Order: sequence, then C-alpha cells, then structure tokens
Amino acid sequence: MIKFLLFSLSFSHVFSIVASQALPSYSGRNGEWQLLHESVGISAMHMQLLHNNKVIIFDRTDFGPSNLSLPNGICRVDSSDTMLQTDCTAHSILYDIVTNGFRPLMIQTDTWCSSGAVLPNGTLVQTGGYNDGDRNIRSFTPCSDDEYCNWIEFPQSLIQRRWYASNQVLPDGRIIIVGGRRQFNYEFYPSSWNGVIFLDFLMETNDQGLENNLYPFLHLLPDGNLFIFANSRSILLDYNQNMVLKEFPKIPGDDPRNYPSSGSSVLLPLDENDAIIEPEIMVCGGAPRDSFIQAMQGNFIRAISTCGRLKVSVPNPSWAMEDMPMARVMGDMILLPTGDVLIINGAELGTAGWELGRGPVTRPIIYRPSDNVSNWRFSVMSPSPRPRMYHSSAILLTDGRILVSGSNPHVYYNFTNVEYPTDLSMESFSPPYLSPEYDPIRPRILSADEKMGYGGKLFWLSFQVQAYLTANVLSVTIVAPSFATHSFSMNQRMVLLKIAGVTDIAPSTYNLVVAGPSTAEIAPPGYYMLFVVHAHVPSYGRRVKIG
Repeated sequence: MIKFLLFSLSFSHVFSIVASQALPSYSGRNGEWQLLHESVGISAMHMQLLHNNKVIIFDRTDFGPSNLSLPNGICRVDSSDTMLQTDCTAHSILYDIVTNGFRPLMIQTDTWCSSGAVLPNGTLVQTGGYNDGDRNIRSFTPCSDDEYCNWIEFPQSLIQRRWYASNQVLPDGRIIIVGGRRQFNYEFYPSSWNGVIFLDFLMETNDQGLENNLYPFLHLLPDGNLFIFANSRSILLDYNQNMVLKEFPKIPGDDPRNYPSSGSSVLLPLDENDAIIEPEIMVCGGAPRDSFIQAMQGNFIRAISTCGRLKVSVPNPSWAMEDMPMARVMGDMILLPTGDVLIINGAELGTAGWELGRGPVTRPIIYRPSDNVSNWRFSVMSPSPRPRMYHSSAILLTDGRILVSGSNPHVYYNFTNVEYPTDLSMESFSPPYLSPEYDPIRPRILSADEKMGYGGKLFWLSFQVQAYLTANVLSVTIVAPSFATHSFSMNQRMVLLKIAGVTDIAPSTYNLVVAGPSTAEIAPPGYYMLFVVHAHVPSYGRRVKIG
C-alpha cells in the first residue's frame, strides 16, 4: 500500500508530495533491515535526531545539483559556490520518523564536513563547513507540523574556520568546538571572552601530510573535564582553566583512529547506581598509519580490527584491547538503549576519502560491554544489501531502530560505471531486541513526566509489560541524540538512572520512580530519549527534558 504525505510550505501552501511505500525487508534472527526510501534526493553526510521525532539530514553544497528540487522554483544563489552559483536543488531534508515522509530544506553556504550540537532548548546549532561556509553558524529550531521552519544562517559567526571539527555540549549548555583542518585550537558557542584557545595537543597529533587527527573524539566526563582523543593519543582538558590535566597512554599499536584513518568512539554508559561512577572510553577500528598514502597509489591496506577500552579515572589508566570479528574503517559506533554498542557501516580495506575505501562491511556487530571479558562480547548481525562507505551516517531513533543513509565516495554524485555508486537511499536496521518474539517482555511506557531535574530529584512513570519478571532485570536509561558524521556521533551519551521503587498498580501495569541524574556533568541539559529496559528488551523511547 502506498501512502501520500503532504507537507506545507506555509499555512496555505502545499509544496511537497513524498510517496512512502512498505518495501521488502531483509531479515534474520540477527536483526532486520528495511528499505525506507529508494532515494531521499541527497546523500546523508550529517544526521541529527530532533526532539519532535524529526531527523535533519544534510550534505555539502559544492558538488552541483542534488536529486531533490527546492519547492516552488526557489533557488540558492551563491556567487562563491565553486560549482553552481544558481542551484535550485536541496542539500538538506527534514525526515519524519512517524510518517516516513520528508521535505526539502535550504542551506545557503557550504556545510561540507561540518559539525553540530543541540542546545538545551532543542535548537540544532551547526558549525562551519567549507569555502564561504567555513566560519558560518546555522541553526534549525524544530516546529510543529502546521508551521514552516528552515535553516537560519549567521555568516562569519565563528572566530576561526571549522572544517572537520568536533563539538560537545557542556554542563552549562554552551558548546565547545575543537580543531578542524589546520586549526590547532578550540572556541565556544556562544563566544567567550577569551576567544580562541591554542591547544598544542592538536598540533602534536597532526601527521604531516596525512593529518589523522581531524574530527577528534570528544567526551564530557562526570568531573566536568573533557576527554579528547586524536590520532593515537588522548588527554584530559580543563577547558575552564585552559589546562591539560593529564595525558593518557597511547592506544596499543600506535595506529591512528581519527580522520582520514577513521575509527569511532563512544563514552560507555554512565551508571548512577554505582557508588563511584568510573567513566570508560571505547575506541574501535581505524586504519594503519600509511593507509591513506597507500590507497592513493591503489594499494588498499586492511583496516584495524581492534577495540580499546580505557577507564580514565583510575590511578594508572591503561588500554584493554579486544579484537572485533572483522576489521573496519569508517564505521559508526552507536549506544543502544540496552547499553550495548552497535558498530555499523564502513569498509574493511583502505581509508576515508574519495575513492579510497574497498571491501564494504555490510554486517553490523553488537558489543555487550557488561559481559565478562572471558566471553565473546561481539555478535555479528544480518547484512545490509547496500554498501555504506564514505560519507554515510547512522543514528539511534526513539523507537529503537537505527536510521542509516548516505554513501558517496566520489567528488560528485556518481551513479554509473563506478564500483560504489552514490547511494541516496534510506534504510533502517532493527536490532534483535525489536523482534516480535520479545513482545511479551517488552515494556510499554504509558505515561511519564516531561521534565527531569538534577540532584537525584524523583521522576515518575508508568509502564505495562505482559510478562513481568523481576525488578532485578529492570533498568531506566536516558540517551542523548547525537550529531552523526564521519564515523563519530558527537554528544552521544547514555546514563543508567537509579530506580527508587516499583509498584504494581493493575494487572501487568506498574509505577516506576527513578532519581534524575545527579549533576549536569553526568547529563548536560537538553532533550533525551528515555527507555524502560526489561530483561535486555527496551520500550519505545519517550522524550524527556533534563535541566
């Protein structure tokens, strides 16, 4: 059955009709793939889930026309564009999770390889890009379905150009913007009195002619300091005092894990039930140091197959290494509502960059960090029929699925006579916990407070589950939606909340009281997805605003 979805340009003007069809899925006991759209018109270089169940997606603007027109004859006029000064096609879309529809958005200047973060009020702040967009800030504020919202651009609002930089939301709601090509410094949004702060570490980790330190991995720690990983090294930064407090050991093997040797990284879930929260960083995949040069010469070296875990708060931190089932570069690491880590997309050979990857890895893997190290913590999932190579992205959705889109390893959109054509499709991956066989133990949230406070302030919700087991297998998690690009999900974090009590109020129905996060360093202010997890099976998520 085909549904036709209408989106309005204003209160009175219909501008887009998008056909949404139930397409064949590719299933197995190890997860299920579903093709949502054969084409959304653009390649998903960047993605961010918003608090109204919409996903904003955008590409770059300097490659020529996309495959999606702007509405009503609107065109983007940019005399500085390197390819097309008058462009009547869209390079951004807004995707609706509920209806599976999308509408075009308009970006004025180039957003190529940029960064972003969501403010506490739910507004997406996108920073930098290329050419005339490299010092611009763009914002997108979600609106209701009967309103029209679009990108708003603020030219020359960054102090330095930001191309391949990384962002992190801070406990006070500000955003720190770190690095970028030939930028060995950081700045804040909104801008601070001290402007741009030089960081030696970024210069030291820059491999001459190769870089290998772009899109540094940023993780805000419970003590309020910032963990930064670049190349094969990592530090603890006090950004308030502009001091490097500690340098951690190099990751074993000394192979780079950042762009273009693109691995990925997550801060493993923070557990409020622990007497002392010990943050732990995980870094997986990447490419050997000379992979970029070798790939430029047509020799595609096998990617890195190791993951490293680092407990950063212990007296003598050291990396604990594990082997993945397969090597992977350009993979995305995503925290699932269960606390597991999904690794998806990427290639087995080569590196990030145009035409520099080979051997697509179409099988996601799930890593269970809480399993005993003597057990095999990795599970291999069902393969996607579509390679997702350079410039693809993936994010967690409120319903527990993973949205996957994009792949364009070419300078321009190229659909013919190439090994890996530009892919404009959109698909979803459903992890095994969404299998119908788990429906009897799947919680369903009936009601929940919309706001959650700090300091362990109590929060109430009710849920229903057909076959309740025991409180010992019950947990409540909050997940910050991430800004995904180039194998790194910025601002991604998960917190396991402390359960204060569970009461039986009706057949198969329960009240649950949990304590909110203890501090803004644990969970910076903003919108989160809240899940009730029962015997490793999560509910669909609910939106909750923290702070």
